Amino acid sequence: MRADRLVSLVLLLRQRGRLSATALAQELEVSTRTVLRDIEALSAAGVPVHAERGRYGGFALLPGFRTELTGLNHDEALALLVAGSRRGAQAFGLGSALASAMLKVVDALPESHRDTAAGVAERLLIDPETDLLARRLDGDDVPDPIAGEVRRAVFAGRKLRIRYAAVGRTPRWRTVDPIGLVTVREQGYLLATRSGEDRTYRLSRILAAEELAEPAERPERVDLDRAWQERGTRFRTGGDQVTVLVRVDPARREELVGTALAVLAEDAEEAEEGEEGAVDGRLRLEVTFQDARHAEWVLWKLAADAEALSPQWLRTALHERATALAARYGASTR
Repeated sequence: MRADRLVSLVLLLRQRGRLSATALAQELEVSTRTVLRDIEALSAAGVPVHAERGRYGGFALLPGFRTELTGLNHDEALALLVAGSRRGAQAFGLGSALASAMLKVVDALPESHRDTAAGVAERLLIDPETDLLARRLDGDDVPDPIAGEVRRAVFAGRKLRIRYAAVGRTPRWRTVDPIGLVTVREQGYLLATRSGEDRTYRLSRILAAEELAEPAERPERVDLDRAWQERGTRFRTGGDQVTVLVRVDPARREELVGTALAVLAEDAEEAEEGEEGAVDGRLRLEVTFQDARHAEWVLWKLAADAEALSPQWLRTALHERATALAARYGASTR
């Protein structure tokens, strides 16, 4: 781990020139004391790093200290930098590793490609955090230890034991045979089999994970794109799932999306003048739920911040539940 940090420290000085111990500590997410120890270690190893005193001082490398990767042309370097700007790696716990790799790639580029490729990459934005309506497009937040354990089991081809919190159910442990990892709109999924049956697990709902020593029972080769499409088709058409059209307050959107199975469509609403019941800024979503009970539970929990527009049976069920509650609390107590 320290070796990686030392490499990152050298690359930061190569690309940005003089940096203070405080700035280096912030970039490397360590203490300034650790940075000073690393500087001493680099100097002892023969890396030409030196301190510059004064108000605007800091640490710097002697000019000319670098290595070059000469096999990349301009477009290839640009492709790497654009790939490095994508946020999908966060879902698999590879964000910090990707940032470190991009530092190494940029530093290793020939001088003629390095500045121009980095400049062009700044003109491209891939997968921004918000859309044009300023709605935040948050990805899954998966703790690095869990993501790392899942990732290692997938790559090593070993069985994986996970504690999984399925929607509306008590979390429980299960042992699966991991097939691969997929990220869709910043949300990560584990494709696996369990007792020979296909299973798909959302990474953010895995509360704990443990790679086992036993080899996974899985095919030697896999077409993840085809597997994902097949599971998607079964997901959309199978079981007792229901599709609901919902009008929801933007402040409660994440709560709705986080408990629904899938979002099929989404639009922002604007109330027309004189339109009764429409609310400015509300969102209209078409979502699927596991079954009728799941849909009713989610919409009831959102209370007045959401309205089921269809199907009618769901509106009727929520109306009857609200009427019964109003009658209960409208009666005088004795």
